[in-house]
Amino acid sequence: MGDVIKLRANDSLRSVVAGLGDPFRDKMATASYGFQYIDDYQLAAIYKSNWLGKKIVNIPAMDAVRKGRDWQAEQDQIELIEAEENRLGYWQKLLEVKVKARLWGGAALFIGTGEQDLMQPLNVERVGKGGIKYLTVLSRRDVTSGPIEQDVLSEFFGKPSYYEVTGTASMVRIHPSRLAVFIGEPHGDNLLNFGINQGWGDSIIESVYTATKNADATAANIASLVFEANVDVFRIPDFMANLSDPAYSQRLLDRFMLAATAKGINRALLLDKEEEYERKQVSFATLPEVMQTFLQIAAGAADIPVTRLLGQSPAGMSATGESDMNNYYDRVSSIQTLEMKPAIYRLDECLIRSALGNRPPEVFYKWSPLKQMTEKELAEIGKMHADTANILVTTGLFTSEELRTVVSNQLVEDGFYPGLDQAMDETGEDWEADLGGDEDKTDDPDQQEMQRQQAADAAPRTLYIHRDVVNVDDIKKWAKAQGFDTVQDGLHVTIIHTRTALDWIKVGNDIEWADSGNTIKILAGGPRLMEQFGDAVVLQFASSRLTWRHEDIKRMGAETDYPEYQPHITITWKKPEGMDLSKVDPYRGEIILGPELFEEVKDDWKAGITEA
Repeated sequence: MGDVIKLRANDSLRSVVAGLGDPFRDKMATASYGFQYIDDYQLAAIYKSNWLGKKIVNIPAMDAVRKGRDWQAEQDQIELIEAEENRLGYWQKLLEVKVKARLWGGAALFIGTGEQDLMQPLNVERVGKGGIKYLTVLSRRDVTSGPIEQDVLSEFFGKPSYYEVTGTASMVRIHPSRLAVFIGEPHGDNLLNFGINQGWGDSIIESVYTATKNADATAANIASLVFEANVDVFRIPDFMANLSDPAYSQRLLDRFMLAATAKGINRALLLDKEEEYERKQVSFATLPEVMQTFLQIAAGAADIPVTRLLGQSPAGMSATGESDMNNYYDRVSSIQTLEMKPAIYRLDECLIRSALGNRPPEVFYKWSPLKQMTEKELAEIGKMHADTANILVTTGLFTSEELRTVVSNQLVEDGFYPGLDQAMDETGEDWEADLGGDEDKTDDPDQQEMQRQQAADAAPRTLYIHRDVVNVDDIKKWAKAQGFDTVQDGLHVTIIHTRTALDWIKVGNDIEWADSGNTIKILAGGPRLMEQFGDAVVLQFASSRLTWRHEDIKRMGAETDYPEYQPHITITWKKPEGMDLSKVDPYRGEIILGPELFEEVKDDWKAGITEA
């Protein structure tokens, strides 16, 4: 009864009947966690000789600094700041200090200003042009932290009140304001640190040590199995009975040494009639999945996607790994914002003054995004911004000066037009917005009707876009040679045919993709097929450009009668009787298409088809 009461007094999940949580019957009841401390020798050995541990340390540090940051300032100011960064080796040292902090549990960048009394707080306001002489990387092994600051009114409360570095002749004490301090893995509670690495954090290796060790051990065991992939088994009559004779043992060894030699020479194994031979082969069928599982656990422990950690493409049907990488980029962005930016704040204030000689309040920076958008994505964003600005203009809620200011700021911050802010400064106030004002108004009824018609041109309507074939004669000549009696007049390629009402202006033109004269060329060769669509005989060909244009319009809401789009030219609606299209050699020459032509959908379009 006493045991039952004791079990019920505990809040964890227990079952007296099943033995769940019973320390005498449930093995998991005895499992517990303890502190795991890895000494510096082991950390150095892991970083030097273990590829997985080294990548876990290096990859987040590298990704946090590899794209740098975008300074928001005048162009000449940006050039001076970046030149100062290059002079000081800023990014190389920032990477080094971040790597050492993750490996050893802590590191710091010493801001060298040439001052001798390093125990005095660093006065950022006194740093002038060229004020930073050098930057020095100091790992936890190079620096000893002093006693923890207990004054709650101090900026450095809970942190070391000073740091000590061993110099050539004496110990040098440094005020914490002169260091950009980076912590590896922060402690949950400094009181549980037991004096180990006081003032610093833990190595990132400690939390992933078990997972990486298990992955390495699994790989090592799999590698050892390779040597045991094939095992030869011999069955010898009276083997155990004769082992007591030393001469028999020697003859046995000589016997199989000779057999192995003979097998190596002529690939034949010599055996006595009563002896048996069998080869056992180890199966490796499930080992890759086992190895992959342990690597995934290590990647999860390190909080790095497997694709980034192992440098491999995503596996599986339709797998892109995009969501994993987006989550990882968010984590790296958090490292930049929550760890690195506070650590280098004072250093950056000194850097700006050292580069410019003063501190303009409008100068700031943003971390460059790790995921780079494609030119198409950037163009789409720019178009959305322009459409929004155009809508705001038509509402009349804002003046042209107000819109010019906010739109230009947005374009500058997004980096669409480099030098736009300088060009606007040169233009100054000597400009006039042409937004279509009162000068367009008229009292003439005919002019008013024309303006109403022009305004109606942007109203949504059905849409049929096609491109006419320019080199019609080449295709007609081929068609006649293949046995077609007639060829459709006005050969063309349909881009889209939709009864969905669309704003033609928003659909736009394909001019940005066009060649000279707004024509495009489908190069000779490539996949060409002759098919029959109902009564129509068509020439199919491949064109990613036309397909992209079709899909882009569909993304605007257009619906079509056919789920899949395949560029084609309708050759004729009158197939010769008995013609086998599989025996027709498709036209393989160059296809030249004219500009896009916009029309409304006509239900009686077939009535206008003629052939010759």
